[in-house]
Amino acid sequence: MNRPIDLGRRISLIDLYDLRMSQRTGTYVLHEDDVAIVETGPSPSVPHLLEGLKALRIDPAEIRYIIVTHIHLDHAGGVGLLLQHCPNAMVVVHPKGKRHLADPSRLIAGAKAVYGAQFESLFDPILPVPEERLIVKEDGETLELSAERTLVFYDTPGHANHHVSIYDSYSRGVFTGDTIGVFYPQLQEAGLTFCLPSTSPNQFDPEAMERSAERLEKLNPSRIYFGHFGMLDDPQEAFRQLRVWLPKFVAAGKEAIERNPEASPAEQAKVAAQRLRRDVEAFLNEYGVPSSSPVYAAIELDLQVCAMGLIDYWHKRR
Repeated sequence: MNRPIDLGRRISLIDLYDLRMSQRTGTYVLHEDDVAIVETGPSPSVPHLLEGLKALRIDPAEIRYIIVTHIHLDHAGGVGLLLQHCPNAMVVVHPKGKRHLADPSRLIAGAKAVYGAQFESLFDPILPVPEERLIVKEDGETLELSAERTLVFYDTPGHANHHVSIYDSYSRGVFTGDTIGVFYPQLQEAGLTFCLPSTSPNQFDPEAMERSAERLEKLNPSRIYFGHFGMLDDPQEAFRQLRVWLPKFVAAGKEAIERNPEASPAEQAKVAAQRLRRDVEAFLNEYGVPSSSPVYAAIELDLQVCAMGLIDYWHKRR
């Protein structure tokens, strides 16, 4: 049984076992008269999502809103499939994401370019969302779920141009998607709060990411709800770590190109990932995290994809 985590303030977290990994990607359930969920994960995660709803005793027909922070397939790839189980749900998305959910052909092509032969096992099927079931939320617009809970949508580019972050008035928390990075809750057992930027291709923009983070920080949230993975009740630490690691990520991409100017982007990305891996391992070693820790499987995957985004960013700059 997939047992959801009770986060308090009428919010539950369902582990989606994305990439067959626990604590990788999650769906947040907001328990109101109008039930809302934030993120769906990819289509292979939908059975885990439905199992989590069953454990919460929520009929999918009760879901009124399916909100996605952005349309990358690890966050929103399962929307079309999930809708088949949620006859009364509307999908809430960034204005720039609407057409890609209605016609996911470009999303599919982009993911195939990044993931190659792994695409089908990771993401299939990707189903279109009927346009009449899509709701766009512009910057600053709201969605009232109850008298106590209103969601405020903020345009937060940096990770992607089609990214919203959502402030929840009831919990005073923010659903940040990938805007301020990835949180590794596995390390909290060792007493370590650890976050890294998410710089995946192909719209990564460090300056925009910094501005978006500053905007969210000014909201003075009491919680961060990460897309990957879980809740952090020390938001200032997440913002601080982004300011520390983002320049290191950007520098690693630049250095990989400058040292290997004739290499292919794929080879340059490998070099950048190696540099980032050394930096991360050195940092975690200082805190006594052994190289055998299972958290490295998740970190390694993230660094490979982040390195691709960094190389793409610098080639566009040049």
